[in-house]
Amino acid sequence: MSLSAEAATRVAKVLSEALPYIRRFRNRTVVIKYGGNAMVDESLKQSFARDVVLMKTVGVNPVVVHGGGPQIGDLLGRLGKETEFVGGMRVTDSETMDVVEMVLGGLVNKEIVNLINRHGGSAVGLTGKDGDLIRARKLKVAQKREGDDPPEIVDLGHVGEVESIDVSVVDMLVRGNFIPVIAPIGVGEDGRSYNINADLVAGKVAEVLGAEKLILLTNTPGLLGKGGELLTGLSTSKVDELIADGTIHGGMLPKIRCALEAVRGGVTSAHIIDGRIRHAVMVELFTDEGVGTLIR
Repeated sequence: MSLSAEAATRVAKVLSEALPYIRRFRNRTVVIKYGGNAMVDESLKQSFARDVVLMKTVGVNPVVVHGGGPQIGDLLGRLGKETEFVGGMRVTDSETMDVVEMVLGGLVNKEIVNLINRHGGSAVGLTGKDGDLIRARKLKVAQKREGDDPPEIVDLGHVGEVESIDVSVVDMLVRGNFIPVIAPIGVGEDGRSYNINADLVAGKVAEVLGAEKLILLTNTPGLLGKGGELLTGLSTSKVDELIADGTIHGGMLPKIRCALEAVRGGVTSAHIIDGRIRHAVMVELFTDEGVGTLIR
């Protein structure tokens, strides 16, 4: 069945629009933080995998960093393990950390690898332990107390932050035409495993790789203004203003700070995009309009 003239014109427009972006980003690295609805909705999972494979096929080098909080919570619930959160972060004892490693480094990581491979890519799964990729240190969280008492330091167990990144193993895979898929588990000086926020890992990996772009998939259209409008084309100084006046708050604040740090660390641009849109990564990368918030 042949395309109608109108449909053929639309296809031609899309392809011609994509060409300069393909040329611009050829041999450049794009780090994608994969999470939210895009990881659980079947059609979104398929479109994400196709986007990543297409990027690699046209000469762009995608590096995927993934989360997995809901999957961890689901398995802990099935095991009858109670979960406690402090400031939105999961308190992670040794038993819980075993589950985190099984879910992130095993179940979720290998599902993503398999998905990309089934769509024609060559993906390889990693955790931060592989090739000493992610060195971690224990995250210390200060919780305010009533009155004038000093903040209390809360022990979250095996929750960490990035101390350093060694991308040697990632570079080797990219040069070998593979797509690295990274689970955000680091290892400390004491040899213990630490669960690290995937946004933070993606930002740090993008910095060290000197990535062209950092793309964070979310369950929102992007950064919204006080009137509900989508904000994009933002400079780092404008983002600082939006944080100061309270426009950026709540759950969006850590993502924005991660994006800001990456851009200030040398990443050309960061994008916070709506992962609920099919082929969101491809639309953001290869079209004029994009589907989210751009920070330069």
